[in-house]
Amino acid sequence: MTQRRITVNGVEWTVAVTGRFTVYERDEFPLLFECVLPGGEREQRLSRFSPLGSRSRELALQELSDADLAGYLGASQPAWTSPELGYARG
Repeated sequence: MTQRRITVNGVEWTVAVTGRFTVYERDEFPLLFECVLPGGEREQRLSRFSPLGSRSRELALQELSDADLAGYLGASQPAWTSPELGYARG
């Protein structure tokens, strides 16, 4: 699985394409954002994006800039509100 790392507001996040895929598998991908908070608690967030370039999951993730990823993180939903992540609580 291809991963990226970004830092937003001093917190390092790992980003990967994961989770359930829609019937339009190459048109929309779920992005999993994950970080470890002080004290060792893990936080997960999920967002979806539609690639403008490559339709390959790995290449599409690599084509996104850090600013794009930060924007998707800002619009993401916490794991406990996401069916893709099993409504998981930290």
